[in-house]
Amino acid sequence: MIPALWISKTGLDAQQTSISVTSNNLANAATVGYKKGRPIFQDLLYQKVNQPGGRSSADSYLPEGLMLGAGAKVVATQKIFTQGDVETTDNSFDLMIQGRGFFEIQLPDGTVAYTRNGEFTKNEEGTIVTAEGYPLLPEIQVPENATNITVGRDGQVAVQIADQAAAQDLGQITVTDFINPSGLEAIGDNLFLETSASGAPQQGIGGEDGMGTIRQGMLETANVQVTEELVNLIEAQRIYEMNSKVLTTVDEMMGSLISSV
Repeated sequence: MIPALWISKTGLDAQQTSISVTSNNLANAATVGYKKGRPIFQDLLYQKVNQPGGRSSADSYLPEGLMLGAGAKVVATQKIFTQGDVETTDNSFDLMIQGRGFFEIQLPDGTVAYTRNGEFTKNEEGTIVTAEGYPLLPEIQVPENATNITVGRDGQVAVQIADQAAAQDLGQITVTDFINPSGLEAIGDNLFLETSASGAPQQGIGGEDGMGTIRQGMLETANVQVTEELVNLIEAQRIYEMNSKVLTTVDEMMGSLISSV
């Protein structure tokens, strides 16, 4: 009966982690560009009492074995990079990527990070930056006397200058993709970092070679489905309760044995 206590304990720990992942999804349901996570469960090592295929006699073999499991654990939290819904803002500095890809952001230490959150603005120098002040890469400098900014679906940026008839090109916003986006490291602030699991970043132009297109005046909402997360929460709660019930049952059985001695 003692192994049952430890097996149930692993089940409780796994479901606590699952509830933490679900609560984080719900907490970020209104976070622009947020990608929901899900826990990946795995069973633990097995105690092999009888090996499948082992000999039961000189001329026969065991069709099944006797293997006792040791419980479960959460081995990973996988990010799901499905497309979120579209929110129209009519703010010329709000951008979203429709399809695959990320915006490149430069952190203060020079590291390049990646995001799906396109809530950009200008700093005091006219550079397009995130809400934290991190510049968008490649850097785009908006002139002080610009009256209108336009971002094409391919990421080409142009502005209208006061007293000038022709628009002025400012540069190109690139889209960066990865072979395995789920392998990116989430660091908070809606940012991800490249890892060996994600593969090397692949830069491209919006709408070309499978890259997503850039849409101006729109934002991508979180891909969290609240009803789905509530169902996951109920499921985790019930599994937690069942593991707790096993602990109670084993405790009652052990108490019964002790009292009968």
